[in-house]
Amino acid sequence: FCWKWQGTLSPVLLKKCVGMISKDAIVEIVTPLLEKENLFLVEVSVGSDNKIVVTIDGDKGVSIDSCVNISRGIEASLDRNREDFELEVTSAGLGQPLKIPRQFTKNIGKELEVVLKSGEKVKGVIDSADNNGFVLSVSKKVSVEGSKKKQEVLEPIPIAYQQVKSAKVVLKFK
Repeated sequence: FCWKWQGTLSPVLLKKCVGMISKDAIVEIVTPLLEKENLFLVEVSVGSDNKIVVTIDGDKGVSIDSCVNISRGIEASLDRNREDFELEVTSAGLGQPLKIPRQFTKNIGKELEVVLKSGEKVKGVIDSADNNGFVLSVSKKVSVEGSKKKQEVLEPIPIAYQQVKSAKVVLKFK
């Protein structure tokens, strides 16, 4: 580590030089740790102040113990004498937007509220998902021949991830 002067030669303005931690380095460190815990990576961000935020998820949720294990594994792989950093390992929370295809797959059968980049809002149940997009079953009322009342039918709507501005699981309290 090093020290550099900021502004005048006052010792108060002496600033510690820190190595910048790369997002790729964190991804490389965390991937095998997640595999051990049967979890997957949602997002990694590294701020200019070396604040590292790792967001994880799992097909069966994420326990606090798993977050602690991942955090300890990352810390053990980094050298605080070279890089001064702050680390936060968190699970993808309820009500947070879905960010990666695996989260859509995990939530098949659940109701989603999707806001498309066009501004249109769509609400329906995820029928299927892959690496390109997902299919949402949307309930619509249509006129049926020979009936005065409109009937509710489910219409499958394929949506590509590139079309999505945000998608959240609809929380239902019973």
